[in-house]
Amino acid sequence: MNEEFLWQRIVVALSGLVYWGGVVIQARRVRKKIGRTPNLKPKGTKERLLWVGWTLVILCWILQPLWVRGTGSWYGVQASLVHPAAWVAGVILIVLGYAATLWCYAAMGAAWRIGIDEKGTSKLVQVGPYRRIRHPIYGFQMTMLIGAALLLPTWISFAILVIHYVCATIKAVDEERHLTGVFGAEYRDFMKRTGRFLPGRG
Repeated sequence: MNEEFLWQRIVVALSGLVYWGGVVIQARRVRKKIGRTPNLKPKGTKERLLWVGWTLVILCWILQPLWVRGTGSWYGVQASLVHPAAWVAGVILIVLGYAATLWCYAAMGAAWRIGIDEKGTSKLVQVGPYRRIRHPIYGFQMTMLIGAALLLPTWISFAILVIHYVCATIKAVDEERHLTGVFGAEYRDFMKRTGRFLPGRG
């Protein structure tokens, strides 16, 4: 790793490691509570394709800082987007995004899953960030990725943000369809009162 943008590279790589390490810890914690894995294995072709997308996002998030070049190449840092204020904003978004993710974990408790739980969910979580957002964890992942893109403004950073958004949207729609089937009118009313990734309605 060369010295150019060194601390930005370190922050971005560490944020990815801390985030996904936290996901592993959360999965282990929930597994102890419920006595089974919280849906870690993809089911079906669509799920497997989504996992390819997630994996690409994770690998680029963590590894891009190791091999990204400085300004001047198409896969390097875009000089026109480099600004100290953007870097400060990037750090703030990363920290806030991860803190908010931990808030989501606390709100969900043992109900946290990776994806759809076909065995059913006994209670619809509507506390904490879930009072106003249906899929806040996906939204806060995007917040962190925006922060990472501000620290390392490369085409790859923006590409993985787009890939993440597409995967998260597909997954969110599937989860909404499933939860509507489980909770019926209660979930339809919940959808009217909340935004998908940001606070809002519908």
